Amino acid sequence: MNKPISRLFLVALLMFGALLVSTSWWTVLRADSLDHDTANARTLLRSLKVRRGTIRAADGTVIARSTRDAEGVYHRTYPTGSLFGHPIGYSYTNLGQTEVERYRNDELTGVKDAITTTFDQLVGKKKEGDDVNTTLDPKAQRLALDEIAKVGQSGAAVALDPRTGAVKVMASTPTYDPNTIDDKGVLAAANTDETRKPLVNRAVQFGAAPGSTFKVVTATAAIDTGTYSPGSTIDGKNDIKVSGVPLANDFNQSFGQIDLRTALAKSVNTVFAQVGEKLGKPTMKEYMERFGFDHKPQLDYPKDSMSASTVAPSPPGRAVSPTSKYVDVGRMAIGQGGLQATPLQMAQVAAAVANKGTLMKPHIADRIVDRDGRTVDTIKPARQSTVMKESTAAAVTDMMVAVVQNGTGTKAAIPGIQVAGKTGTAETEFGAKINDVWFIGFAPADNPRIAVAVTVKAVTGFGGDFAAPIARDIMESLLK
Repeated sequence: MNKPISRLFLVALLMFGALLVSTSWWTVLRADSLDHDTANARTLLRSLKVRRGTIRAADGTVIARSTRDAEGVYHRTYPTGSLFGHPIGYSYTNLGQTEVERYRNDELTGVKDAITTTFDQLVGKKKEGDDVNTTLDPKAQRLALDEIAKVGQSGAAVALDPRTGAVKVMASTPTYDPNTIDDKGVLAAANTDETRKPLVNRAVQFGAAPGSTFKVVTATAAIDTGTYSPGSTIDGKNDIKVSGVPLANDFNQSFGQIDLRTALAKSVNTVFAQVGEKLGKPTMKEYMERFGFDHKPQLDYPKDSMSASTVAPSPPGRAVSPTSKYVDVGRMAIGQGGLQATPLQMAQVAAAVANKGTLMKPHIADRIVDRDGRTVDTIKPARQSTVMKESTAAAVTDMMVAVVQNGTGTKAAIPGIQVAGKTGTAETEFGAKINDVWFIGFAPADNPRIAVAVTVKAVTGFGGDFAAPIARDIMESLLK
């Protein structure tokens, strides 16, 4: 009699143990992943009864807010419309969240750790989301969107504070209005425009050849390694063979012996291609990685919403290491050869030089504030990497100042403020001379407060003519 009872007790004990393990697995160990699972409708429905926090720009402008209807259900609205469609994104029950709305979802919905949540429930505290204050500047953001749209069909701009990594502008055009949801719960116009693709944030996605703006990276590697100095002379004649194929300078100009500083100001392709070849692939790879290439940006933003800046030569038609046998290091050194970079990455190139060689992690959020107005978290500046020696940054700054003073970037000049910069023009359709144009830079050059990158796609012209004036206006706006 005792043996059957013992067996029954053992079975019951095992079943209880299995139940305990199962419930612990789903309610404790897997709780966080379930809460963040986009297919979990219960979490989404529960959030309708929770006031989602307000998102504000740096000047207090409300970018996103939640309002409650008569039935106690909250609805998300975006008072600035398309101004911050990129980068803030949207949050809707049937669509989920994107961009900052997604990255900061826990803060915005009041998700706390298990101990805090339990305590709040015991004392009867109502669950509410915290507010997110950002570093974004509405005036400069609108200026960037308007000016890019006037020049080309699409483009992007990013402006950072090089000292802290704070993102002041993240503009991508065409943009979209997150308020425009149709009766099927989709972003009506934006979701069907396959030609212009307004849902793509061109500031951080799908990079393009940065052209001669990348010569700043090559110049940094050249000087920081001690291989060259700004005064080193190199043959700048036209049609020098690079990887066995003649390389042309703009307008087929031949410069003869020219120093590195002047070569950057005049954007001499053959000089920097030779510099890249002499430095070699391993050295170029090292400095590219210091600047952040080949990795996704360390931005407070969903990782799957950003692209890494990489080299994708043809062949093989996919991203490879800069040391790959497929890479033409000379052409990569001038921003071609399959190199693909996002505006955020190129803004970080300018920011690293501006900040005396130290690259700071970029961030959009500034503070997290509760309903009582108390700051519960502050996003503090954090170092991403030491890219170069301070003396190198000073030398490259001087070279970039020459670009704006008497080189290809004169249209970026701001009266009374010294600007450092570099233009870029990447050919996309050789016969029609249709280019992706760029400008990167920072100001004031002697005490930098703003670093910027601007690109406009499919323009008949050069970076100095189209991208430089936009960058100038963004910097001037942010320096006021």
